[in-house]
Amino acid sequence: MLSELSSPTRDALLLLGRNRSFASGDLLFKQGDRHDGIFVIETGVVRSYYVSEDGRELTLGFWGEGNYVGGPQLFGGGQHAWTSEAQGPTRCVFLPGKELRKLVEQRSDLAIALLDALVHKSECYSALLQLLATHSMKVRLARLLAMLATSGSGRSIRLTHGQLAGMIGSTRQWVSQTLELFERQDLIQKKADGSVYVLRPDALASLR
Repeated sequence: MLSELSSPTRDALLLLGRNRSFASGDLLFKQGDRHDGIFVIETGVVRSYYVSEDGRELTLGFWGEGNYVGGPQLFGGGQHAWTSEAQGPTRCVFLPGKELRKLVEQRSDLAIALLDALVHKSECYSALLQLLATHSMKVRLARLLAMLATSGSGRSIRLTHGQLAGMIGSTRQWVSQTLELFERQDLIQKKADGSVYVLRPDALASLR
């Protein structure tokens, strides 16, 4: 998001913001907490997840540098709809909602950048919803791997089996077994460091 801003707008935004540092496992905010602003990620990775009434977790996304967490309310208000957790040492800029709104009213490039970021998140959540609602577990994993491999960060996927399971509503054991099947079918290759290299994203995306 920050890369789309002019230098004066970026400086004004950072002046408004408050630097926050988090260790691995620290919560930026928790589901149900009062919502009073958003966090722009400078370094690190943040996982957003929803917890159902019976305690089950659904991972909504992993967000890296330049993304923000704390939507959908950009300017605060109400309660957080899900939880966001640092996945390692993470540095963010917290933007208080009321002050952010005032700055948006003055700077059109900031308004456009926020809209673009909101569109990106909407596309991610729409894809996740379609995946969960219309496909079998096997197809969910295949489509997820294909999407991650073509998202711009390369074909190497460094999420754990548990993290992948959390994104499709499955278990770590089932994901491990299905990845072995995909490897036998020459769709992926498992690496010694635990990552998965996607050999044929098109084949995974078209799996039925």
